[in-house]
Amino acid sequence: MTTDTCVLSVKGLTYQVPGRILLDGLELTVRSGESVAVVGPSGSGKSTLLSCLLGLVRPQRGVVEVAGKDMAVLGERSRTRHRRDHIGMVFQFGELLPELTPVENVALAALLSGAERQDAYQRATALLDELRVPYGSTPTGQLSGGERQRTAVARALINRPALLLADEPTGSLDSASRDQVCELLFSLPTRWGCGLVVVTHDDSVAARAGGRLTLDSGRLHEGDAGEQQKARPADSGSVK
Repeated sequence: MTTDTCVLSVKGLTYQVPGRILLDGLELTVRSGESVAVVGPSGSGKSTLLSCLLGLVRPQRGVVEVAGKDMAVLGERSRTRHRRDHIGMVFQFGELLPELTPVENVALAALLSGAERQDAYQRATALLDELRVPYGSTPTGQLSGGERQRTAVARALINRPALLLADEPTGSLDSASRDQVCELLFSLPTRWGCGLVVVTHDDSVAARAGGRLTLDSGRLHEGDAGEQQKARPADSGSVK
């Protein structure tokens, strides 16, 4: 992925449930090398936004273009394949298989994408080395919280995604582990040439991103909720 390539383009994204509009014509652009933090109160629609970006929820209107393809119009198989090949996801609690070793957890994502076993394990080992995660015979469930979350980051990166998404990635960590995982996450856009969108309640996490947006009344705003939307700097994602 070359620098400044658009990896995420969201235009007019609208999603509503009976009696409530969660996303109201939302727009967002993220390029390779950029990081954006999305904050907002519980119930503001952050999880719905992530689900739309992943193609797990189909919006009523709008475009969610990831790596050049609109997730909202792809068929189920094509959408699953595109998500697997172009999006990496880091969850709050890792969502790893605790009985597997770190290298097995990471390699599994590559195997599911069709990689040869030897290649998958070689790439998994190299990633865990780079992220300083022990990957011997210890089950993932016995690692520290920070080690488990770094394993989750490695799993998200194994297929070299264009777009990396993170949902409260430090929410279950102590302060020391939080800082380590944050430093790792926000270094990835530059090191890996991907775009990064982090959803978080933690102001100290959001402050590390290249751009900070607040989801309020179904739209993204710069700064605190209620501020008028305005143009964003070119190096930190953009919202209209």
